[in-house]
Amino acid sequence: MAANRTFSIIKPDATRRNLTGAVTKMLEEAGLRVVASKRIHMSREQAEEFYGVHRERPFFNDLVTFMISGPVVVQVLEGENAVQRNRDIMGATNPANADAGTIRKELAESIEANSVHGSDSDENAATEIAFFFKPEEIVG
Repeated sequence: MAANRTFSIIKPDATRRNLTGAVTKMLEEAGLRVVASKRIHMSREQAEEFYGVHRERPFFNDLVTFMISGPVVVQVLEGENAVQRNRDIMGATNPANADAGTIRKELAESIEANSVHGSDSDENAATEIAFFFKPEEIVG
């Protein structure tokens, strides 16, 4: 299978605790390669647009407020079956249900502060990558 790309965010709870390197190490050890990465502080407008699919859900405002509460690290990851590989190493959304050795089981604080976001499909990965990165910023 050919390598493809996915999108990842290291969330404010993880950057606040200086876990960017630990998360990246886990991603790399799972066979993913970081081909673009930058630390940003999302604006409210960016977060609302990025998470717009959840706008009608009751947790939308809390999610946006959390995501703008501190810096995040946005990344493009590359590897074989990158979307699924990233989802496997992230673990279940609720850390209590995540498998041992996954990012969320080992590093997350709660279901809300679960340390990472990852694309759920190749199509969403392409959309999410384009939201944060220009093609020339991806150097794989």
